Amino acid sequence: MIRLIDVRGRRAAGEQLDYRALVPRAEFDVEAAVEAVRPICEAVRSHGHAALVRQAAEFDGVHLQDVKVPTGALEAALDGLDTDVRSALELAITRLRATCAAELPRDVVTEAVPEGSVTQRNVPVGRVGLYVPAAKAPLVSSVVMNVVPGQVAGVPSLALASPAQREYGGLPHPTILAACALLGVDEVYSAGGAGAIAMFAYGYNHDDGGCRPVDLVTGPANIYGVAAKRLLRGVVGIDSEAGPTEIAILADGSAEPAFVAADLISQAEHDLTAACVLVTDSTHLVTAVQSEVARQVAQTKHVERVTAALSGRQSAIVLVDDLDQGEDVVNAYAAEHLEIHTGDAERRAGRIRNAGAIFVGPYAPVSLGDYCAGSNHVLPTGGCACHSSGLSVRTFLKTVQVVAYSREALDDVSEQVSALAAAEDLPAHGEAVRIRLAPPS
Repeated sequence: MIRLIDVRGRRAAGEQLDYRALVPRAEFDVEAAVEAVRPICEAVRSHGHAALVRQAAEFDGVHLQDVKVPTGALEAALDGLDTDVRSALELAITRLRATCAAELPRDVVTEAVPEGSVTQRNVPVGRVGLYVPAAKAPLVSSVVMNVVPGQVAGVPSLALASPAQREYGGLPHPTILAACALLGVDEVYSAGGAGAIAMFAYGYNHDDGGCRPVDLVTGPANIYGVAAKRLLRGVVGIDSEAGPTEIAILADGSAEPAFVAADLISQAEHDLTAACVLVTDSTHLVTAVQSEVARQVAQTKHVERVTAALSGRQSAIVLVDDLDQGEDVVNAYAAEHLEIHTGDAERRAGRIRNAGAIFVGPYAPVSLGDYCAGSNHVLPTGGCACHSSGLSVRTFLKTVQVVAYSREALDDVSEQVSALAAAEDLPAHGEAVRIRLAPPS
């Protein structure tokens, strides 16, 4: 079901291995999708509410009167929420809020000279649009992952959009609405995909109260939502261009095959293009995991989806000479999620540079991070973990530099400012300093 890539002995034979290309990613042509979403976004910019209503009818099979969700629907959804689900959401919120509060950066004041200072002041973004997909499943956990860091950062205005659901009268899924109510988010829209991103970027006016444009859009989306983010970047800020989900597992012969197989399957459950990669130096583990995968897949609910993902070009078992080479492979792959199942898992984890999140040891599965670990599950995909981070409080903050100098402190550096201004042939820059220091006429 899942193919084997054996790289043992190839380095010793003098071959130059490109670990980054060793396991190809699923095809995810955002640039092609940009042209598909361009008219959708333009329609929202030009026609606002009417375009969103037409798009809900075309893409979701729902005939909406209003795009904005009434407050009563949020309250009703919370009242009807299963008590176990509510308890789990409250735990997830509490743990994530604690980790977000701990990472909240403090303002930093640097006294460059006496009476001359630079302050790095952290300021929350003024208004953020949060997107929560619901195509294959109502991702209620994504409500938590988007809202909580925004709230902890101090964002004064949060709006959330999720696709209209025909079986719920055109409202987003009730569990998503209940999570919004639980978190105190009362501005919610029945809008999906590229149209929702465009709605946040451009806003709209309507009798339902409309939607004001936002400064930043966050949250995972399908390829069309991602394409809209790329198209509208600059009109509005974005968190990332997230692609298909992925897991890499670095394991040795001490790993429990049933655990490894279960974690590969749990990630494959997301989507046909989910990437599931095992990197190991143990042939015994390979055989055992292959057997466990076959056994567990036969028992899982979404067997066709899981089978397609595990059989895809984006999934593989990579057999390496040793775990040091395995580290090189997973660092090059830069997975969204990386699990480490080795006898020295903590030490190995400390040597990994590139991963969205690292799960250490046999009792830290990715699904824990998806819900209740206290970490955020909105993470970089497609190898972007080599340069980008997951969603956090910092996503919702911007830094403003505050410069305060006295006349004496300016005088102390005036010659250097003038010298650099002359070197750049910008004499008025130097004059802007000299005029302040000239004796009064």
